[in-house]
Amino acid sequence: MGDEREPEDNVLEALNSESRPAVELEQIFRDNHRRVIRAAYRITGNAQDAEDVLQTVFLRLARREGGSPLSDTLGNYLHRAAVNAALDVVRSRKASRSTPLDEVSGVLAATSGDGPEELQDGAELKQRIRSALARMSARAAEIFILRYFEGYGNHEIAKMLGTSRSTVNVILHRTRIKLRHEIAPDLGETT
Repeated sequence: MGDEREPEDNVLEALNSESRPAVELEQIFRDNHRRVIRAAYRITGNAQDAEDVLQTVFLRLARREGGSPLSDTLGNYLHRAAVNAALDVVRSRKASRSTPLDEVSGVLAATSGDGPEELQDGAELKQRIRSALARMSARAAEIFILRYFEGYGNHEIAKMLGTSRSTVNVILHRTRIKLRHEIAPDLGETT
């Protein structure tokens, strides 16, 4: 364990050695790194994996052809890149090393009155959902994650992804049905 520096230091050092102007990259990183790592953590459930995703996303940005970043859509680009890179991590994970999610909003959140058994069951369900999402198309998984892990509305998702709200609605509906079929046996339900 020779490197005791923060992950942000490693990424900034790597960014500074890439082709983009260091000042521009550093500012982009400082403005967006929390959003990227938060999105990655919500998907992977593991702080180390989220840090790896953070580094991957910003290194890809640094190496991106064309010089200047996607000015108006930079935040959306980085968020989508984080979601996709985190899904890649979940898909490639051989053995589950995840930790429970501490801060998940919406339908996946545990109530504060939950006991240890309920919290463990919730963590296991979240891991099953992550695994099932990793087997779905990237688009379906991304839309589901944006809606239920990140808390975006369908209209916001449609705008972020450059698609129609009805397309988002249909994909979410189909994804929920697929997830229900995949995790129903784990919940003792029949489909």
